[in-house]
Amino acid sequence: MNRRLIIRVLGAMILVEAGAMIPSLIISLIYHDGDANALGMSALATAVVGAMMVVIPGRKDNDHLRLKEGFIITAVGWIMLSLLGAMPFMLSGFLPRFEDAFFESVSGFTTTGASVLTRFENFPHGIMFWRAATHWVGGMGVLVLTLALLPKLTGRSSHLVKAESPGPSLSKLVPQTGKTAKILYSIYFVLTGAEFIALIICGLSPYDAAVHAMATAGTGGFSCYGKSVGAFNSVPVEMVISFFMFLFGTNFALFYKFIIGEKFRAFYKDEEFRWYFFIAVASILLLTAFNRSHYGDVLTSLRYSIFQTASVMSTTGFVTADYNQWPVMSHMLIIVIMFIGSCAGSTAGGMKVIRVNMLAKISRRNILATGNPKKMDVIRIDGKAVDENTVSQVAQFGLMYVSLVLLGGFVLSLEGRFDAISNLTASLTCISNVGPGLGAVGPAENFAAYGIFGKMVCSLLMLFGRLELLPMFILFTRSAWKKY
Repeated sequence: MNRRLIIRVLGAMILVEAGAMIPSLIISLIYHDGDANALGMSALATAVVGAMMVVIPGRKDNDHLRLKEGFIITAVGWIMLSLLGAMPFMLSGFLPRFEDAFFESVSGFTTTGASVLTRFENFPHGIMFWRAATHWVGGMGVLVLTLALLPKLTGRSSHLVKAESPGPSLSKLVPQTGKTAKILYSIYFVLTGAEFIALIICGLSPYDAAVHAMATAGTGGFSCYGKSVGAFNSVPVEMVISFFMFLFGTNFALFYKFIIGEKFRAFYKDEEFRWYFFIAVASILLLTAFNRSHYGDVLTSLRYSIFQTASVMSTTGFVTADYNQWPVMSHMLIIVIMFIGSCAGSTAGGMKVIRVNMLAKISRRNILATGNPKKMDVIRIDGKAVDENTVSQVAQFGLMYVSLVLLGGFVLSLEGRFDAISNLTASLTCISNVGPGLGAVGPAENFAAYGIFGKMVCSLLMLFGRLELLPMFILFTRSAWKKY
């Protein structure tokens, strides 16, 4: 194992995190809320740790990383980022307990949006800005940002992106991975800026607009209000955020194709996007019908159904309504779209639409093959044949995903604090990186009532979900740490 290079790459990631704390420090100095020292010390300590790792002495190793090493860097990197990212919460005194600060940090970087905060009033602006910034940095990926800033860090940087990128395959936009990273972050930055401007036009303050734009971009859902987006009670704000939640749940490669000349053809030619759009529209219509009696009229039901569909399916987790109070049919549909999530190559979580589509095609093929064993159709996506190795990997991922959700729910139940629905949806929402679940962890509640054990389990589940399972599984194997 190329340990020296692994440490150097991890150090570069930590330096990026230190730089990401600076805007929050500036915000704290502007508002004078007393959190500047906590953010300043955290940024300095993080920078020192990163610098020491980047300049680690020793024999110069080969600058080429294997795929397994890329997975190890990704898993260890996200744990270290979460640990260091918890410092501002602890040093400020607003989340002094380690398990709470670590949970909030993991939830931010994994773009889950689950929270242990029980109060939002008088919370420092700088700390709340850092909380939202963890979404923005974690959304597109810290490694992608690192490669955009330091493209010559390693000769096999594609392994790093593959280990971190959501979805069953890595699609390079241009031959060089560093340039691909720059293109992705350019699109990410432009879309975030567009939402920021749109929210200001809708009447939000620059601070509120920035916090909610960053949380939307990372599909995380951390708001600076206890009622989330519902605190604004504004239809224009809700529609703007719903639109951008849908956009950030779309494969970013399609935006690049749109820019270089394919226009809207890039979207309607893409099979995954067509299914993504269809599932979103169908979910909105069904929720509107299911909730009509709850709200008393169609338009009000449509308003909340649009927002919550976009929020849950993009795994953002913003709320404008307590869907715990919705009918049971709505609960079941919400659980389904929590599983599905959005598109591969987006900032969203969940199993991804393309995997669900492939699993449906695999099931159909197997059913048809039962009647005619000699005939085995080829699985096709966008008219192109999918190799059997990828088909097998998708099937294995589906099994691991469902198994981990069930196992997580069972382990959480060992604390004996909540009912089965609460524990199961807590596990699902953490792995799918959605945020709120149902029952005791619903949109009007939080995860504060879990004990130390439950919070650490949920933190681990969030990491598994954001890193698409494999990097975290590999981290716990003996062979991962052998030197070769």
